[in-house]
Amino acid sequence: MSDSLFGAMSISGAGMSAQRARMDIVAENIANADSTKSPDGGPYRRRQIVFQAVQPGQAFNDVFRSSFQGHKPNTIKVAGVVPDQRPFRELYNPSHPDADKNGMVRMPNVNTIEEMVDMQSAARSFEANVTTMEAAKRMFQKSLELLR
Repeated sequence: MSDSLFGAMSISGAGMSAQRARMDIVAENIANADSTKSPDGGPYRRRQIVFQAVQPGQAFNDVFRSSFQGHKPNTIKVAGVVPDQRPFRELYNPSHPDADKNGMVRMPNVNTIEEMVDMQSAARSFEANVTTMEAAKRMFQKSLELLR
C-alpha cells in the first residue's frame, strides 16, 4: 500500500516540476515580448518546452514493482527547450532604433495572449498534481491510523 502512495507522490512531484519549468519558460517569453535585441543579434525568439515520458529508472523500480502488478507507469521530465520557428512580427515604426531603412522593426514572435493561456494551463496542471499529492498523503495518513 505505501509503495503505491509513494509512487503517486513521485509521479505528482515529477509533474509539478515539469509544469514549473513550463511556467518559467512562459514567463521568460512574456518578459521578452518586446525585446528587439537578443544575444543572437535579432529579436527575441519565443521558446517552447518539450516534455518526455520516462519509464521509471532503477530508483523507481522498488516503488512501482508491487503497486502496479508489473505495469510501470510513465513519469515525465523536461527533454529540452526549443525555439519557436514561426516568423517574427513586423511593425512599422521608423523612429525605433532597430528600424530598417523602410521603417520596419522586427518584433519577437511572442503572442502574449497565447502565453497567458499556456500559463493558465500550466498552473491548472500544477494544481492537479498538488491535489493528487495531497490525496495520496491523506490516504497514507489514514492507513497509518488503521495500523494503530
